[in-house]
Amino acid sequence: MIGLENIIFLIVAAIGIGLFVWQISKIRKNVLMGRDVELADNPSERINKTLLVAFGQQKMFKRMLPAVLHLFVYVGFLVINIEVIEILIDGIFGTHRILGFAGILYSGLMAVNEVLAALVIVACAIFLWRRNVTKVPRLANGVEMRAWPKMDANIILIIEIVLMLALFVFNISDLKLAQLRGAHVAGVYPISSLFVNALGSDPEMLHIIGRVGWWFHIIGILAFMNYLPSSKHFHIIMAFPNVYYSKLLPKGKFTTNPAITHEIKAMLDPSYQPPAPEVDAEGNPVIQRFGAKDVEDLTWKQLMDSYTCTECGRCTSVCPANITGKLLSPRKIVMDTRDRMEEKGEHPAIFAPNHYKEQGVERVETTEEKTLLRGYITPEELWACTTCNACVEACPVNIDQLSTIMDLRRFLVLEESAAPASVNAMFTNIENNGAPWAFSPSDRFNWADELYVPSKN
Repeated sequence: MIGLENIIFLIVAAIGIGLFVWQISKIRKNVLMGRDVELADNPSERINKTLLVAFGQQKMFKRMLPAVLHLFVYVGFLVINIEVIEILIDGIFGTHRILGFAGILYSGLMAVNEVLAALVIVACAIFLWRRNVTKVPRLANGVEMRAWPKMDANIILIIEIVLMLALFVFNISDLKLAQLRGAHVAGVYPISSLFVNALGSDPEMLHIIGRVGWWFHIIGILAFMNYLPSSKHFHIIMAFPNVYYSKLLPKGKFTTNPAITHEIKAMLDPSYQPPAPEVDAEGNPVIQRFGAKDVEDLTWKQLMDSYTCTECGRCTSVCPANITGKLLSPRKIVMDTRDRMEEKGEHPAIFAPNHYKEQGVERVETTEEKTLLRGYITPEELWACTTCNACVEACPVNIDQLSTIMDLRRFLVLEESAAPASVNAMFTNIENNGAPWAFSPSDRFNWADELYVPSKN
């Protein structure tokens, strides 16, 4: 029977879901700030990659301990959400464990839920220990790991532990009430059964505790859902589309600029007709920027990457430039892109951390004088990159940090002629000699003459 409690629940759920949809719409607007790029080819290969990397956690298992712990949390998240569906139905229609009609299937699901909930608590506790006591370097070090990223990670882990404990409180009180009334609760609860007497034997108090646990669990989930857009934990949603739209070409293959390609083809073949210049809605030619100076010069996929980042530091921990003490941190490149995008676009978060002030960058109404390049990311960071793709290979959610680095470097070279002296010297040699070396083509094989010693025989 539907009563006042169910009406209140329906209002709370509608507000929670509505706020989340509102935040997602703002994130979508921010991502679409980027340039358009076509990534709908080979759907079967993309689905396969999504199943392996996003669902199957394939790249996580390069580091076994965090992979196993993350698996507990990940599988727990997937399976426990089935119980959340039941809670939503019960909350709206005033039923109690509505899916209990499934019998043995429901019993198995509840048993798995409890075991996974316990494993989630254990895994989160170990993750808290690794971050705050042992201080794993990739999780603690780096100029980008400011106060908010560190606090955010701890908040997420604590919330997950509290949500699982609330679930156990609800189950324990439900089991004890049924025991006192000689009734039966649908399902099997191997963990709660061990603590069935932990909350006392007063029926009224048990009922209150049970309802508090039930309400706390579902409201906590709705609040956590709305916390996600301001958190690194948003990757639990973004990982799947990001992996689906990830690069299918070989990692070492770079993209080319269409305008430059057409110019070169016209130079090599006088009969080649370049396509007409792109025009805007008013018929004016669209000015082509070579490379990227700010977030709108990047593609929507590169901006999506920044919302998918888990801030795990795997990319930076394997970066040879970072390991040897240079300024480059691939994780910082991605986090800076996200911060700049939200500064220039719309901040989607209800819980809005002040990323900009932490960086020493004040948020201003006009952002025309400050750009991603130099405003957040320095040329020194970009030129430290060896383009080895180690960061791309290490990322568990297929973020392509290198593509952003290369687009920013292209702007420095093609629009500002701001390459380092050694790179400019190489460009000059290629232009004059057709090779990176400072030798004319006629002298290129002199080394062979010097090595050849005629035989005295």
